[in-house]
Amino acid sequence: MYGGFWYHIRHAFDHKDNGLYKIIAINLLAFLVLMVARVFLTIGGAEEVYRSILSYLMMPASVPRFLMQPWTLISYMFLHEGFLHIIFNLLFLYWFGLLVQEYLGNRKLVNLYFLGGIAGGLLYMVLYNIAPYFSDRVDGALMLGASAGVYAIVVAAATLRPDTHFHLLLIGPVKIKYIAIFYVLVAFANSAGANAGGELAHLGGAALGYIYILQLNKGVDLGKPVQAVGQFFEKLFSAKPKVKVTYRRGSESGRSASGRSRSTGATSGSSSTQEEIDRILDKIAEKGYDNLSKEEKRKLFDFSNKDV
Repeated sequence: MYGGFWYHIRHAFDHKDNGLYKIIAINLLAFLVLMVARVFLTIGGAEEVYRSILSYLMMPASVPRFLMQPWTLISYMFLHEGFLHIIFNLLFLYWFGLLVQEYLGNRKLVNLYFLGGIAGGLLYMVLYNIAPYFSDRVDGALMLGASAGVYAIVVAAATLRPDTHFHLLLIGPVKIKYIAIFYVLVAFANSAGANAGGELAHLGGAALGYIYILQLNKGVDLGKPVQAVGQFFEKLFSAKPKVKVTYRRGSESGRSASGRSRSTGATSGSSSTQEEIDRILDKIAEKGYDNLSKEEKRKLFDFSNKDV
């Protein structure tokens, strides 16, 4: 599993439907870049430059400052400075993210991470501006970390499959609903402490994860806007298909990429049967060409260029 994990991280951007590993990879890359920048700039006597750069990426509590830096609502959830901070966030993201991805799929996992981070960031900003406890520090308060998105995934997994067991070191099997409850209680208990703003963001992410699953069970996907934005950028940066296939449902004379008629049976000795090609064409009609696997594209290409 260890080797498999790092393989997926190294090749996170080589495959589609790989949202969990993409999120982990971006967090790790951002952490390494910040660490190198901090070391070199600090040694070079330019620590203030590093802090200034970081402040343009962290989530501010001040509303006027946020309006000048709206991108921070996204950028903050990929930033970490401490080793323990990023290690625990990514471990929980990986463990619970695998479960969410198994039952809900890649896109809904990504939806949860971004929605949790956004909900946490907004709750952080709102409470800092209305709660008397924070009134004397709102102007200089900044936040970073993936925790709000991670909390959303943890609570979503526990809401979705509450009786699933995780085996904890020195404890043994524990139902994930109890892990999530403990996780949330710790955040609540610390919400008036030194990291009050961060803990409030955690609670915002946790609430989002719970609400997301409740709404999903009613047939409402709160993540559709996030998914739409993601699909837009996928199409923007994805390579154009080398083979163009058109297919109309219900037509007995559907055409392949080469313009030949689809046959009604498998050719003897061919690598792809007619049933396989029909299934691939149905998938294109439903999800689009870009969602085919490499093997499916190869079969379609071979079939379209053979003599029938």
